[in-house]
Amino acid sequence: MPVDKPTKLEPSRSQDSVPGPESRPTVKPWPKTSSRQLGDYRIFTIRSDHRTSPRTGREHEFFVIDSTNWVNVVALTPARELVMVEQFRHGSATVELEIPGGMIDPEDADPVAAGFRELREETGYTGTNPRLIGSIFPNPAIMSNTCHTVLVEDCQCVHEVEFDHSEDLVTRLVPLADIPRLVAGGQIRHSLVAVALYHLDLWGRGLKMERDTPAT
Repeated sequence: MPVDKPTKLEPSRSQDSVPGPESRPTVKPWPKTSSRQLGDYRIFTIRSDHRTSPRTGREHEFFVIDSTNWVNVVALTPARELVMVEQFRHGSATVELEIPGGMIDPEDADPVAAGFRELREETGYTGTNPRLIGSIFPNPAIMSNTCHTVLVEDCQCVHEVEFDHSEDLVTRLVPLADIPRLVAGGQIRHSLVAVALYHLDLWGRGLKMERDTPAT
């Protein structure tokens, strides 16, 4: 019985074979030639920007949503439970399991102060050692704002909730160990909440946020 010849395996592409910075193509910023606001919708505005492609020299129109920066709060109790909220979301028309968060108000000193305030207002919980553990662009293709993740530990419920006029929330305490299953099973579906939970995972593994995003 003939024996098949072993398949020749191609060598894997190692890090050493990746082109150096001097040989990699670079992406250049597109210069803005004009900008005008198209609409103001209370929590965001829409503008039209004209920018010139550095590759072709042609001008193109782009639409950008401007909004204040946001903050999400990862709040942990001494029992290693995550303070979460359920609320109806009008975009998806669904009730979602999320973490506390909201817009950073002009009166807030920084994202940490805003997160601490949002946690207290939405859940009545407060805690210790609040700090920034991550920042991302929600959708840099069409949005200009930043979403920050704030971690608060040793949280306890010591205040009455202070809902905004359009808020209707229920607080849920979820064991931290259950979070991966809830994300994988589709019980946590808000993309920015999933990112905040990933920031928590990175923090837990000792990976610190690099301060290359403005914390405002």
